[in-house]
Amino acid sequence: MQTNTHKADRTSKWKKILLWVSILIILGLTAGYIYLKSVTYQPSSVAQAGLQSDSQVRVTQVKDGYKFEYADGPVREPNIIFYPGGLVEPMSYSPLARELAEAGHRVFIADMPLNLAIFGENKADSFVSQYPDEAFVIGGHSLGGVFASRYAAAHADKLQGVFFLASYADEQAAIRDTELSVLQITGTNDAVLNWEVWESSKVNLPEDTVYVEIVGGNHGQFGSYGMQQGDQQPAISGEQQIDETAAAIQDWIAQLDQDQ
Repeated sequence: MQTNTHKADRTSKWKKILLWVSILIILGLTAGYIYLKSVTYQPSSVAQAGLQSDSQVRVTQVKDGYKFEYADGPVREPNIIFYPGGLVEPMSYSPLARELAEAGHRVFIADMPLNLAIFGENKADSFVSQYPDEAFVIGGHSLGGVFASRYAAAHADKLQGVFFLASYADEQAAIRDTELSVLQITGTNDAVLNWEVWESSKVNLPEDTVYVEIVGGNHGQFGSYGMQQGDQQPAISGEQQIDETAAAIQDWIAQLDQDQ
């Protein structure tokens, strides 16, 4: 027959085991967080400066991200939602957001958990809910583009279009049978994008998808955070690549306006 002493010893043993398991889990999560922070791409000094409001663009930190608005004129729809690339700080895309805001658009950059869009696919809900009666497009860079497209596939009724920067729509993000307009932008010197997957994923997009190629552009210069590991050296400046990207997005949006 088991004595009370034996029962107490057994309970104490399990408490110690659970305590050590809890400690190991906490240490593992902490180590993982520290590692992710160590490999995260930080915004350049130019991108950091782009977060400051001035006479042209008003920048506000909002729930789930950042909002860029033209400071001297009415808002030009559609509003633009942007999902950052994997392990890239959202502020790194402030130069692109500023250019689009200067054209009159309200631009949102989502702040993803651990800087990974896989954990924040529905961040766009926060921005759409702020302006439920206004039009929106959504897009993203690299991993961000994949999950922006997954959001669009599930919420096509809330959006006018999707744009991809060095990215693609996987099978879960297929938008080929929607009424969404789609823009695909790539750089010829991009050595990070899996071009084989990018090519095969075209079947997930509408036949009238617009394709734009930035000659000399690479993967990382869609943002402003320095060279990305594995990327090829660009043949153009980061400023030129962002200028061409913003111009392509604005041309695409202008066509959207004509089609409405």
